[in-house]
Amino acid sequence: MTPEQSVLKVRRSILINAAPEAVWQKFADHKSMESWWGYRTGTPEAGTSKGQYLDRYEPQVGGRIVMSVNWNGERVSYGGKILSFAQGGITFENNWIPSQGWKAPTYITIRIAPALNGTLVELFHHGFERIGGDVAAEHEGFEAGWGMTQLSELKRICE
Repeated sequence: MTPEQSVLKVRRSILINAAPEAVWQKFADHKSMESWWGYRTGTPEAGTSKGQYLDRYEPQVGGRIVMSVNWNGERVSYGGKILSFAQGGITFENNWIPSQGWKAPTYITIRIAPALNGTLVELFHHGFERIGGDVAAEHEGFEAGWGMTQLSELKRICE
């Protein structure tokens, strides 16, 4: 399922003043991806750590991505199989680990395209129609939850 095929989707985007090839290098391996996707603020020791951890990243079709966040005082994991991985972007499954009862995972797609003498990076969280239950409430929760933290950090380190 592509973002266009999904009725319910979260979209965030950012324009980066760098070539698409330079931006794509930040997806190349665990360390590069973690430099922006695993970006956190605060410190765990002070109990103020916010952001996302990149626990596992196998940058290839069929590889896995596992992330975690601090949620209500505990660390929770999510992620899944990487479905597409090419210079134009990445799509991967997104489900709670362990499963929270969704019928199927959602998807996260990140697209990279030349735009306005730089690079447009678009993040889509889509496929909410697949999970069952109250998909409208799930979509609304993720719409409110997604910020610009990761994309802003990607921009900062690419420029």
